[in-house]
Formats: sequence, structure tokens, C-alpha cells
Amino acid sequence: MNKQIQDAYIVAALRTPVGKAPRGMFRNVRPDDLLAHALKSALGKCPGLDAAEVEDVIVGCAMPEAEQGMNVARIGLLLAGFPNSVSGMTINRFCSSGLQAVALAADRIRLGEADVMIAAGTESMSMVPMGGNKPSFSPAVFEKDENVAIAYGMGITAEKVAAQWKISREAQDLFAAESHRRAVRATDSGEFKEEMA
Repeated sequence: MNKQIQDAYIVAALRTPVGKAPRGMFRNVRPDDLLAHALKSALGKCPGLDAAEVEDVIVGCAMPEAEQGMNVARIGLLLAGFPNSVSGMTINRFCSSGLQAVALAADRIRLGEADVMIAAGTESMSMVPMGGNKPSFSPAVFEKDENVAIAYGMGITAEKVAAQWKISREAQDLFAAESHRRAVRATDSGEFKEEMA
């Protein structure tokens, strides 16, 4: 059997600015509205592409509830003015949800299931805190010690990864501080201007 895999290309990539939960500039902005803005902006970066040509919008969301619940992908694309013919799917893989959305969209193109896809991620930790508004793990999931990791926050995850790869806390702090300094310099010099929605 001959299996053809076609190439998938990213033709536009952008993001909204990062806010600071729970007191930042986006604290009163709904995540579906932020998503709609990003979707409109992405479409605007592709001259000649009609919204009706988009076959699916896949959006990753770590805590898909409340203001970012239901099918936030579908809600966001409708708020962005996309036609009803465009479908939307929300996926959850916790902190890697947005990255998984990109992978799924690329896979659909590579497999010949679609030609034009949009992948995105949305999250508002001001409106939906880490773990959600009412976390309720099944107690049975913790009967096996190795399953406890499902409840880890990223801080604990980072400590475990650092221990595994023998990265000191000092090295992490130095790297993070330098990364923030570079981000401030890049922001001040306009380096991120083209990627902002």
C-alpha cells in the first residue's frame, strides 16, 4: 500500500500579550474573547484566505470550564466572525494543550484530511484558577502511588525534572532571570511586534 504524507506549513503565528493573574491587564477579559481576537488577527495575516476556507479550529485549554468551558474553540471562532460552516474542537492535555492542538492540526493536514486548519490555545488563570473552580479527582486514582503525579502543579513538575537532569536551583534561577531580561529588551525594541495579536 502506498501511503502519501503531505507537508504541513505554518503560515501565520501570533499571540496575545501575557497578562499577570489574577490582577493583570486581562483579568476582566474573557478567554473566549481573547481567543476570538487572536483568531481574527491570524486570519488577517493571511491575505486572500477567506474564513470559510478554514476547515477546523482546534484549541487547547488546560481547564475547560466556566468562561473557557463548553467548546471554547467553537465559541471563539463564532465570536471572531467565522461562518457557521467552520467547525471547532477543544482539547485538553493540561499544560501542553496548545502544543497538542498544533500537532493535531498538522497531522490532519499531513494525512490529507484537511488543507486549512487553525490551532490555538487559550487560558485565563484570573477567571479559572489552576486546578479549576471545583477540582474533584476520583479518590480511586490515587490508590496507585505512581498516579499521584496527575495532581502535581508545574512547580513540583519542574523540581522533579530538575532532579532527573541534575539542574541546580541556582542554574534555573539564573536562566529564568536572563530569559526575563532578554524578553524585556526584545519587547522594548519591538522584536515581538509582528507576533502580537
